[in-house]
Amino acid sequence: MLVAIKRIYEKPSITDGKRILVDRLWPRGVKKANLSLDAWATDLAPSTELRQWFAHDPAKWKEFCQRYREELRERGASGIIKQILAEAKPARTITLVYAAKDPEHNEAVVLRDLFARAAAR
Repeated sequence: MLVAIKRIYEKPSITDGKRILVDRLWPRGVKKANLSLDAWATDLAPSTELRQWFAHDPAKWKEFCQRYREELRERGASGIIKQILAEAKPARTITLVYAAKDPEHNEAVVLRDLFARAAAR
């Protein structure tokens, strides 16, 4: 299973497989009809409080990752991740879609690692 990440403003591709939006808020200036999304996983998105605290500040990245993983554990996100992986098996690829400008410091990066670990089990 390949787990990729892609900014929502990039055009969908046939190689994206199952496309899942992982932001809590709907991205600005984007129409639902243009996205080719299979799901919007708000349950996997960081809480409003964590998102606002982080504010995509790279200096807060390590602590954001720790807090975010803890939030996901508390919410039982592993079950959601396993369900998404099971549903995506025919596609063999999952693309986690996000809106943040920074491709290295966003929730999709953290989720990609969690999905990859769960898929390897």
